[in-house]
Amino acid sequence: MEHFVTLFDSNYLLQGLALHRSLETQGEPFVLWVVCMDGQTETAIRDLGYPSLQAIALHEVEALDPRLLEVKPTRSRGEYCWTLTSFTYLAVREKAPEAQRVTYLDADLYFWGPASALLKEMDDSGADVMLTEHAYGPEYMQEVLAGIYCVQFLPFRFNAPALEILRWWQDRCLEWCYARFEDGKFGDQKYLDDWPQRWGTPRVHVLQDKTLALAPWNVDHRAQGRVPGFFHFHGLRLYVNRKVRLWKCYRLTAASRQLVYAPYLEALRENRKFLAERGISWGEFGMEKGFMIWLKTMGRILIRGNEVWSKL
Repeated sequence: MEHFVTLFDSNYLLQGLALHRSLETQGEPFVLWVVCMDGQTETAIRDLGYPSLQAIALHEVEALDPRLLEVKPTRSRGEYCWTLTSFTYLAVREKAPEAQRVTYLDADLYFWGPASALLKEMDDSGADVMLTEHAYGPEYMQEVLAGIYCVQFLPFRFNAPALEILRWWQDRCLEWCYARFEDGKFGDQKYLDDWPQRWGTPRVHVLQDKTLALAPWNVDHRAQGRVPGFFHFHGLRLYVNRKVRLWKCYRLTAASRQLVYAPYLEALRENRKFLAERGISWGEFGMEKGFMIWLKTMGRILIRGNEVWSKL
């Protein structure tokens, strides 16, 4: 049984349910724990009643360390989510003390293949922690600002060597975790840059098969027509009136859009209908009126500046 953990509010409920469904489709035993950043999300997940989808209330995570509430007023909502990420592991441990490993997942991931394909590398290496590189395409190199590694998929074993690394990360995020580049830091992510050197091998393993973990910044460069193990839908946002920003600051080929974005939008549409039929509400980002004319299909997306839009 693999234990995964993520965190999101109601604005990401459709994406979070798509993540859960994608894991469920692989047919491997798992539990996805969700740290609910608002009551709406907690109520929705509990009402669904899936054994493999479990809610953790925000106050339960905050109770793990009194310093969280001390720094909370100094962080934006997004920055506070980043601050909390390293504490989600211990929140799962409180709920499932039998878990031997917990893997943090960003809520906007979607799996086309089994998570075990990635975790096997970790098991074979004997590592306590595994990192995934951003692996930027050559036109998007941002390692200096955003970091070498991405927090997106980050497994920790529950043993003493891994917990030492986790506590170090928690302390750093409590000290400083902001959405700006400063003194070699950015959010919770730049702290990962030196882990292979700081903690050494085999404690920290870096995923070698980079085709398993794709995102807008590398799909054209690495996919080569094959679906990934997972895709990170970074920058995708759902707005009122079924408007969807697919991504920004990237240029993706039509082949990549059809490979990953078309099926993901269909999964979001199914979740939207599923929740509506059950009277379960979700959040959406607001938008000014009269913003643009909307096109209805992936075949006719709308490009506005450096952003790409569609309709759910």
